[in-house]
Amino acid sequence: MAGGDVLFILMGAVMVLAMHAGFAFLEVGTVRKKNQVNALVKILVDFAASTVAYFFIGYSLAYGVSFLEGAKIISGGAGTNFAPQGYDLVKFFFLLTFAAAIPAIISGGIAERAKFGPQLIATFVLVALVYPFFEGLVWNGNMGFQTIMEGMFGAKFHDFAGSVVVHAMGGWIALGAVIVLGARKGRYKTDGSPIGIPPSNIVWLALGAWVLSVGWFGFNVMSAQKLEAVTGLVAMNSLMAMVGGILSALVVGRNDPGFVHNGALAGLVAICAGSDVMHPVGALATGALAGALFVYAFNLCQNKLRIDDVLGVWPLHGLCGALCGILCGVFGLEAFGGMGGVTFMAQLAGTVIGVVIAASSGLILYGVLNSSIGIRLSEEEEFDGADLSIHKIGSAPDEDITRR
Repeated sequence: MAGGDVLFILMGAVMVLAMHAGFAFLEVGTVRKKNQVNALVKILVDFAASTVAYFFIGYSLAYGVSFLEGAKIISGGAGTNFAPQGYDLVKFFFLLTFAAAIPAIISGGIAERAKFGPQLIATFVLVALVYPFFEGLVWNGNMGFQTIMEGMFGAKFHDFAGSVVVHAMGGWIALGAVIVLGARKGRYKTDGSPIGIPPSNIVWLALGAWVLSVGWFGFNVMSAQKLEAVTGLVAMNSLMAMVGGILSALVVGRNDPGFVHNGALAGLVAICAGSDVMHPVGALATGALAGALFVYAFNLCQNKLRIDDVLGVWPLHGLCGALCGILCGVFGLEAFGGMGGVTFMAQLAGTVIGVVIAASSGLILYGVLNSSIGIRLSEEEEFDGADLSIHKIGSAPDEDITRR
């Protein structure tokens, strides 16, 4: 059985790793052509920086486990505290892919005008310290957090696959980053009215959404982490929430393809927390609410609040993630056909705590970086595009040569 568990969670890690390609192509299809290379490089390098930060600091902070011992020990040799056949190593890999989703989420919000180096610094700090702190509270019960929650509200804070721990955390940190960074040049007129910047390539956007959607079933189902704990209910609820998000975004977004494809993601974000306790009908309703919320909040954010969140990561991950953190305490109740073991107040309190930690961390971290080394490209660099300004090459170098 040990070998089966190793293979099971390894496949989950690989599926979630593939989701990072989805993040990349979703951003590539949304940003202007002059920023596509930067989107691809950011996601890949952020993952590498996240791996180093999580291996040496973050995982130990969250779970009290260090891999700085001999290979015989950490791979689960006889008489060690590590599980046999390297299970703890692939568990690290799996949870790393969750941690690395934080900077991947933020990347979409700050696209087209953020400096490369300062964002790498932010990535390291977030994955080494900020994310593991909240992750450890919820998924490892650090500092007696879950005991306190159960004592006060009658149940622990339930977040099976990270609606709040991963998605709301990433989305609310991104909001702070976007506010500190400011809007792209030319995004709004002098009177504050928005100037539309359409997606550069709907096909790439759709591909990113599809890759994310497929990988999400590894994200959710494999969160069981053991073969004996896996349940088809998680897969069914993920499917129903995705469908609900697509259909509601189609209607509310008036057939807009960007909203339709992001509607699938909104539903999947929203079901993570309660995918193991909701009834499929509750999951469908949760996804539908999330899809509608994303469309409404994206338009509000861009057009009324003038918050230039390029991919809408705060509405998608921040708000939809928080939504299911709370709705898990509704549709997860036995009265609504759920499995029970949750309470509304525990879900509300845990979600609010996560949002406060994330939002304040985002504002403080990016505020400090902005005041110390600066986090934004110059006006000329932004006009030229991050591809040429940072990486010295565009997405179609032969075309650049032809123009010259």
